[in-house]
Amino acid sequence: MSEPTLNRRNFLKGGLVALTLTAVGRVAQNRLHASEATGSSPHSWVMIIDQDKCTGCGYCTLACQAHNDTPPTIEWNRVIDTGKLGDRDVYLPRPCMHCHHAPCVSVCPVKASYKRADGIVMMDYDRCIGCRYCEVACPYGARAFNWEAFTAENPAVPEWGVPEVERRPRGVVEKCSFCYHRIERGLSLGLTPGQDADATPACVVVCPVEARVFGDLNDPESKVNQILIQRPSFRLREDMGTGPRVYYLPAHRDEDESRARGDRSDG
Repeated sequence: MSEPTLNRRNFLKGGLVALTLTAVGRVAQNRLHASEATGSSPHSWVMIIDQDKCTGCGYCTLACQAHNDTPPTIEWNRVIDTGKLGDRDVYLPRPCMHCHHAPCVSVCPVKASYKRADGIVMMDYDRCIGCRYCEVACPYGARAFNWEAFTAENPAVPEWGVPEVERRPRGVVEKCSFCYHRIERGLSLGLTPGQDADATPACVVVCPVEARVFGDLNDPESKVNQILIQRPSFRLREDMGTGPRVYYLPAHRDEDESRARGDRSDG
């Protein structure tokens, strides 16, 4: 009985036509969301970002904007210049962390933010009432409020990809979804996320230096498991107990540069 009052699209755009055209699909979608949130999954998706490899090119941001059809003013996938290590810049790409204990999920009063059984933190844009509690609660700045309806052409399309999801309405909070639609489509076709491009998040596929790796933490043979066993890693703000699903491989000073500095200091 309360569903129409939570339908943000109906509230913002009004009119029975839009509501009629989308009602059946939205109800089915919400039921699917509920089952995913309470069900089980054999998968546990994580992403690894190698700061040693990242050049700050921004391809990941552009591919994300194209495939998820976000306006130029909203970046689900930000790349931050954290300063220099020796003679080179070090970058911190920052998508949604898809936290195990997600503060955004805890504070949402209408359950528009929810966590799937495979670990992906999702948004139900039709439930979102625009209170922005989740945006404030997120310690990673991973969410953005959609102040205006995006009706213009997407400048990232088609050079960086084509839209694969529906545009969000005005007045909701948007964020990275680990390209869940690519994962689900790939699995249905027998593909392996993290190995097959069509089943892998767009930001991972587009990276020209392979600074991102995606895969299933529940699969002991997956590349993400092999990397995390072999190399030291860190997660952002682990002290908060959020349990991020994005791991970083820290940047190291260039060996030639370190050797040269050592030689100079010895002399």
